[in-house]
Amino acid sequence: MKSALRPAVAAIVAALTLPLVTVASVSASPPIATGPDGGAAGAAWTAAHDGPPQYPNINIQWDVPITMSDGVVLKANVYRPADAAMLPVDVQTPVIVNITPYTKLVSNLVDHALSIPVLSHAVLELLRQIDFSGTALSGITDLTKGIGGGWLRNFAVDRHLVQAGYTQVVVDTRGTGFSEGVWDALREREQQDSVEVIEWASRQPWSDGNIGMSGMSYSAINQLQTAELRPPALKALFPVLPGSDLAQDVLAPGNGFGVTFITLWLSLINGLKWVPDVQSILTGTFDSRWLWDRIHSPLTFMDVELDALTSTRWEDLSPLTKDVLTEGSPTRRTWLGDPSRVQVPTFVVGGWHDLFTYSESKIYNQIPLLPGRKQLLIGDTYHITPGNEYGNDGLPPRLDVLQRAWFDKWLKGIDNGIDTYGPVTVFQLGAGWVTLDGFGPSAVADAPRYRRMYLSANRSGTATSVYDGTLAVEPDNDITRLSVAPGLTTLCSNDAAQATVGLMAIIVACGDDSRIAELNGLTFTSAPVAEPTTISGPIAVRLNTVHDASDGYWTVTINDVAPDGRSSVLSSGQLLASARLIDESLSARSPNGDYTDPRPYASLSLRQPTVPGEATTLDIGLAATEAVLAPGHRLRVDIFAGNLPKGVPIMPDLVNTGLKPEHVLLDPDAPSFVNIPVRGNPGW
Repeated sequence: MKSALRPAVAAIVAALTLPLVTVASVSASPPIATGPDGGAAGAAWTAAHDGPPQYPNINIQWDVPITMSDGVVLKANVYRPADAAMLPVDVQTPVIVNITPYTKLVSNLVDHALSIPVLSHAVLELLRQIDFSGTALSGITDLTKGIGGGWLRNFAVDRHLVQAGYTQVVVDTRGTGFSEGVWDALREREQQDSVEVIEWASRQPWSDGNIGMSGMSYSAINQLQTAELRPPALKALFPVLPGSDLAQDVLAPGNGFGVTFITLWLSLINGLKWVPDVQSILTGTFDSRWLWDRIHSPLTFMDVELDALTSTRWEDLSPLTKDVLTEGSPTRRTWLGDPSRVQVPTFVVGGWHDLFTYSESKIYNQIPLLPGRKQLLIGDTYHITPGNEYGNDGLPPRLDVLQRAWFDKWLKGIDNGIDTYGPVTVFQLGAGWVTLDGFGPSAVADAPRYRRMYLSANRSGTATSVYDGTLAVEPDNDITRLSVAPGLTTLCSNDAAQATVGLMAIIVACGDDSRIAELNGLTFTSAPVAEPTTISGPIAVRLNTVHDASDGYWTVTINDVAPDGRSSVLSSGQLLASARLIDESLSARSPNGDYTDPRPYASLSLRQPTVPGEATTLDIGLAATEAVLAPGHRLRVDIFAGNLPKGVPIMPDLVNTGLKPEHVLLDPDAPSFVNIPVRGNPGW
C-alpha cells in the first residue's frame, strides 16, 4: 500500500513545489562569466553540452531536396532529435544550418568518426595527450591537441546539440556534393541560395522559426554573407575562422596571388564535387542534371588560376580572370563583405596565424552590436588547429561548448551568461590568455599608443641576415641603400605555415622561428624592452624603396626576438609595388596621420608601375595582433623581396619585376619606419 502511494505523493509534492522552483529559477540572477575559461559559467556550459541528453537518439533524413528560385536543387541532410524508437520527436525546434562546399558526405564521415561509443572519446583524449614539445616536430602537438578542442563538431554535426533539442541541416553548396548547379564560389547566386535555404528551414513543420548558422572557414564566410542580406528568420551566427575581405585574406594578399592555398583549395572542392550519390545509382534514381552540371564546369575557377599564372600580358587574360583580379568588378564586390550590415548576435572565432586573420578582428569591430551580443575569440592557432587545447584548465571552453551556449542564449532564450563572456578573449602571443573590453579600434579604455620606430643602418648584432640593421627612435642622418633579392628561404616561414593551413608548422624551425627565412632578408631589431610591453592592434610599415624594374613584390613581418635569438612572427603583410595606391575608405590612420591599416586598391586601371632608379614610397599593412614582449625581448622588422609560397605576383606582374633585386632607401628626408601600437614603457 505504501509503495503504491509513493508515486501519487511524489506527484502531489512536485505539483506543489514546481511553481516555487520555477519562480526561484526565474528570479535567480544569470551566471556571470569570468576569465578566459568563463569560470563557473564556463563549467556550466560544458556540463550542459556534455551532460545527459534531452532526447535519446537522432533521426537523419538523407539528401532532402531544396529547390532554389532558379530551379537548381540543393541536397541536405537533416538531423533531428529522436525518441527511443529512433523516430523524430513531434516538437518544433530551433534549426542550425551549415552550408558547405566540402560536402555533407564528408561531414557525415566526420560525424560518424566522432560518434563511436567510448572509442571516439578515448581517441580524442589520447590525441590530446600526444606531446612532442621540445623536439624538432613539436608542431605535431598543436595538430593533435587541436583535434580535441571541439572544432570538428563545428565543422560537421554536433550530436549533443541535436539531442539537446535542435535540428541541424547540412547543405551541399550548389555545384558541390550531391547538389545540382555550377559552383559559384561565394558569389551573388550562392548568397541568394543561402537566404532561400534559411527561409526554407524556417517554414518546415519541425522548425520553430528560429534559425542559426554554424560552420568553419567557407561555411563561416557564408554565414556573414547571409546575415548581411538579413533574412528575417536568421537569429544567430557562430562563424569559426571567417573572412570578409577575401581578396586581401587569401586570393590576392598585397595584390599578389595566393598560389599555394588557392591551388590546394580549388583542387579539393573540384575533386570532391565529382563524388556521386552511389545509392541513387544503385536505386535507379540518379540525377542526370547533376552529371551534366559537372561536365559543363569540370574544374571551376581552375582555368582562372592557370590563366593568371601563365599569361605574360594583361591583355591576354580572359574576361573572367580580369573580373576576378579587378577591384569593383561584379565578382570582387561579392567577395568584399560589409559586416556593418550584420544585425544578429555573432560569435567570431579566429586565429593569429589563420588564413583570415586579416579580417577576423575587423569583422568583430565592424558589426554594429553591443559587446555581449557580439564576441571575439582569437587563439595562437592556424586554420587547421582552431580550438587548440581549448577546454583545459584556464583556457577557453571547447568550441562546441561555446557554440551550444551561444545558441541556447540567442535561439532558446536561456540566460546562461554567455553574453557576459569576453567580449574579447584573446591569446596574447608571448604571454597567455586574457579577456579584454575591446580590441584595436574598440579598445577605447585601454587604447595603445601608436609610435614610429625607424629603420636604421646601424648594426644590431642580433641577426644573421642579408643586412642586420636596427629599429631606432630617430631616423639616421645619412643616406643608406640596402638591397635584397628574391629568394627561397620563405619556403620555411610562418607565412608558409599559414598558407598550408598550418601543416608546415609541424616543422618548428619554419612555423615558430624565422631565422631560416631571415637568411635572405633585411632585419631591423630594437634594443631589449625594459618592462613587459604590449603590441596591440593593426600595424603599418612605410618603406622608401627603389626598384631596378617596373614592379616589385615586398613582404614585411613583425617579430618578437627572444634573448636566445629565436625570432617569432607576430604579424605579416605584403604589397605589389605597382598596386600601392591606398583606398582611404577602407584604411585607417593614427592621430599623427600615419597609416595604421592601409588597404591598397586592387584594380588594373589604378596600377602605377615603378620607375627604375627612382624612389617610391610603399605603405604596407600588417594584420592586427596582440602580443607581449617580455623584458629582454626585442622587436624586429623583417623585409623580403617575395613571399613564396604564400603569395607571388601573377605572371604579367612577375615579368615586370624581372625577379631583380629590390632596395630600401634609408633617407632622413623620407624615412622608413614601422607604426607600432604600444602599451607600456619599452625603454625605447
